[in-house]
Amino acid sequence: MGSNSSRIGDLPKNEYLKKLSGTESISENDPFWNQLLSFSFPAPTSSTELKLLEEATISVCRSLVENNPRTGNLGALIKVFLSRTKELKLSAECQNHIFIWQTHNALFIICCLLKVFICQMSEEELQLHFTYEEKSGNYSSDSEDLLEELLCCLMQLITDIPLFLPYTSKLVKTLLYNFIRQEKPPPPGAHVFPQQSDGGGLLYGLASGVARLWTVFTLGGVGSKAAASPELSSPLANQSLLLLLVLANLTDASDAPNPYRQAIMSFKNTQDSSPFPSSIPHAFQINFNSLYTALCEQQTSDQATLLLYTLLHQNSNIRTYMLARTDMENLVLPILEILYHVEERNSHHVYMALIILLILTEDDGFNRSIHEVILKNITWYSERVLTEISLGSLLILVVIRTIQYNMTRTRDKYLHTNCLAALANMSAQFRSLHQYAAQRIISLFSLLSKKHNKVLEQATQSLRGSLSSNDVPLPDYAQDLNVIEEVIRMMLEIINSCLTNSLHHNPNLVYALLYKRDLFEQFRTHPSFQDIMQNIDLVITFFSSRLLQAGAELSVERVLEIIKQGIVALPKDRLKKFPELKFKYVEEEQPEEFFIPYVWSLVYNSAVGLYWNPQDIQLFTMDSD
Repeated sequence: MGSNSSRIGDLPKNEYLKKLSGTESISENDPFWNQLLSFSFPAPTSSTELKLLEEATISVCRSLVENNPRTGNLGALIKVFLSRTKELKLSAECQNHIFIWQTHNALFIICCLLKVFICQMSEEELQLHFTYEEKSGNYSSDSEDLLEELLCCLMQLITDIPLFLPYTSKLVKTLLYNFIRQEKPPPPGAHVFPQQSDGGGLLYGLASGVARLWTVFTLGGVGSKAAASPELSSPLANQSLLLLLVLANLTDASDAPNPYRQAIMSFKNTQDSSPFPSSIPHAFQINFNSLYTALCEQQTSDQATLLLYTLLHQNSNIRTYMLARTDMENLVLPILEILYHVEERNSHHVYMALIILLILTEDDGFNRSIHEVILKNITWYSERVLTEISLGSLLILVVIRTIQYNMTRTRDKYLHTNCLAALANMSAQFRSLHQYAAQRIISLFSLLSKKHNKVLEQATQSLRGSLSSNDVPLPDYAQDLNVIEEVIRMMLEIINSCLTNSLHHNPNLVYALLYKRDLFEQFRTHPSFQDIMQNIDLVITFFSSRLLQAGAELSVERVLEIIKQGIVALPKDRLKKFPELKFKYVEEEQPEEFFIPYVWSLVYNSAVGLYWNPQDIQLFTMDSD
């Protein structure tokens, strides 16, 4: 690097980089820094280019890792950057593009070096490079503050505020608005800083500075080609969202809660004029309509789905707002599409989408309204042509498909539990179920019934085998049988809840029950299901009798007509009332250490982020204590 343009292939032999990483200490006042930072190196625009950059500078980085504890050159570089950022506004006003350009280059070098430092050493070793000075043989309090000063400076560059604690709400707000706006990177011409005939003034200078520094904050997004996936069309929005998720999932301090999580939990709509409680220190306001629109449009990415989960789960203001929307299909359909393409999604993304549905189904108003939204021609649903179906019936179809996929592939008990809980929450509000949705409910029960019979047969054979041999260890079929019976009972409760609360709205479910009535015969006298089978057995018997009276060879239309007439004639007091099925999402019941590793995995896999070696990941596992 230096005053001439640099190429990746020239970096290992670059004299300025060699001096930076060598054995000679360089003062932050040395003219060397002006020479080092006067380069026109093209910012990488992809993970591949970043990887090539890392490979080309590996010898320089290793040398710096070895020598820096004695030279302190990394600290000197950071101090140079910090001193320059204090004059950025003045430089913009004076149109000092060279100063802004060198500040950008300093931040770019720091970013690349810190990535290597973080990947190759523990947290304690990293801290030594900021705190230990071998020439004095002790820890320097000035150096100890350097890392914190750097972080504060980076926040200030984003939010332009002076103190650390006030960063919280403004930083969170800025990151959210970056996500909302989905701004495209500045054009390639933003690298050049051409002079304008009218001078441009302070506004142009600031814009030029932002364009230059943007390349570092977005890790090389400027001038890049169109991204293959929607979440990467705006590198700034993507990186802002990742940073927000990392901050929100930091562990609480022993004496204070995470302020970023507090800010996320408490922000309100810009149209809400009510005062903030004095007990909420990091509150702010944001445009909920814009946020809702962005969330609906960006659900193809893991991080946007995780943000939606975080807001629904932790911010009651945003949850109330979303549940009151009259266009919930714009939010629910992308979530259903994630679940439908379960084979193509990672398990965390599917899991987050399912939890979002569970949170939404805790609200009775949501459960009613989704059956009033009629959709036409769902092109991504390929099992059957759905020319017209309610959002509620489509939701049932997708959740049942997820259960069946889980039964045959992943066999994740948490996925099963949350799927069934969502169906149970909706069951009392089932309305005008599509005939295919009704069929799939009974088909799922049929699948569970067959599995129950198979496990029961295996358990019986195992018991016989144990009587003839005491030496061979036997599978625990009793436990398997207990699990499958719990799931069967849950399905019976869901069917029973629908029949008890909304029988008159669901002739298609009664039709499906009658068509597969033999499935339920074996459970009538089973001690685990006798109570819940009473209503189902009553409905089957009542409508079977009416169909028998109507004669043989009835058409589908005639059967449905008889069912609708019977629904009116069936006395409601004959159906036994059971406690309402209601399940609430509880974060503590989910798999241990789920969220923090998930957030970090998104950071690692960010397509515009730094290139991460697989072995680097373990260094970022956060202590859950």
